[in-house]
Amino acid sequence: MNSVERVSRRDMMKSMSIGVAALATASSTELMAYGARTVAPPVYRSRGGRGLYQSSDEASTAALIKGNDRSENIYKALKLIEDEIFSGIKGKQILIKPNFVQTSKQLAATHVDAIRGILEFLRPHYKKEIIIGEAAATKEGTMVGYKNYGYNDLVQKYKVRLVDLNLGGYEYRYTIGADNAPTPIRICAPFLDPNLYIISTAIMKTHGFASVTLSLKNMLLGAPINDYKTSDKPHMHMGPHGEPNDIIHFNMFHMAQHVFPDLAVIDGFTGMEGDGPSRGTPVDSRIAVASVDPLAADVLSTRLMGFNSKKILYLQSMTEAGMGQGNLDKITVVGNRVEDCSYRFKNSPLLHFSAALEG
Repeated sequence: MNSVERVSRRDMMKSMSIGVAALATASSTELMAYGARTVAPPVYRSRGGRGLYQSSDEASTAALIKGNDRSENIYKALKLIEDEIFSGIKGKQILIKPNFVQTSKQLAATHVDAIRGILEFLRPHYKKEIIIGEAAATKEGTMVGYKNYGYNDLVQKYKVRLVDLNLGGYEYRYTIGADNAPTPIRICAPFLDPNLYIISTAIMKTHGFASVTLSLKNMLLGAPINDYKTSDKPHMHMGPHGEPNDIIHFNMFHMAQHVFPDLAVIDGFTGMEGDGPSRGTPVDSRIAVASVDPLAADVLSTRLMGFNSKKILYLQSMTEAGMGQGNLDKITVVGNRVEDCSYRFKNSPLLHFSAALEG
C-alpha cells in the first residue's frame, strides 16, 4: 500500500468518525425536523392542501335546489354556499369550465342558462374578467359549440371571454395506456394553474365507462388537449370497457392529483340517462347541486340519480384517499330534501354491471 492510499483511507475514516460524532450529538428535535421534511405528504391543487390518504372526518356542505327555472336553480344553490365560495376565490381569476362532449347536441352539453345562473351570482361581487374555457372533444371545435349553444350572447352582458383551451398551452402528464404502459398526455395548462379558481359546470348524466359523469369527470376527462389534428382524450379511456375495474377509473384518480375543480355546479334540470354521455335520453329532474367540495357534490348527485357511489371505483377511491367528503352521512345538504329530489336514472347499456341503489 503506498502513502497516497494510506492518507486517503486515513482521511476517509477520520471524516466518517467526525460525521458519526456529529450525528450522535444532534438533538432529537433536529432529527425529527429533518425526518418531517423528507416525508412531507403531497399537496393537492384544491381541498386546502390536504395530502393523500389523510382522514376526511370534516363534514362538507352541498346545496340542493329543485325548481322550474334552470338558471334560478343554479343561482339559488350558489347563494346557499355564498360565503364558502367567495372565501375561496379571494383574488383569483375565475375560469368556468362547461361540458362540450358534443358541440351540436344540447342534451349532452352544458346549457347556457346554467352558465347564466353562475354569472348572475358572481357579477355583483366579482368585477374582474371571467373566462369561460373548454376543450371540446369534437373535431368541429369549441368555438362552434359556443356559437351553437348561445354562449356568444354572454360576452357583452357579463363581460366574459370565451376561450378554446385546445389551442392554448399544455403540460405533459401521464396515464396508463395500452398493455398498462405509461402514456404521455397533454393537459390544458390552465387546469393545472393554482392561481385560477375553476368552476366545473357539469350535466347530470350517465356514462358508458365511468357509470356517471358529473363535476369531477367533466374536469378530469376534459383536461387533455384535442388540437384538432390529434386528440389526447382517448388516452384516458383504455378499458376493459363496461367493467367495474375499467382503467378509466385509475386514470381519473391519478389525474385528480393534478387537476381538481374549486367549485362544483351540477345542472340536473334535464339530466341524461341510459346511453350517456352523448346518446342517452332526457330525464326531467329539475334540480341543481353545488359545493366547494366537488367529491361531495358528485357523491350526492350520484345518490340523487339512484346510484351507489361505493360501486363506482373512481368515486370510492377518491373517498378512501380523502380527496373530499364521500361519506353521505357527513355531507350536510342545504336547500331541498334529498328524498324530494331522488330519481332512478337508467344505467348505461354499455356497462356490464349496475351501480344502482338496492331496494
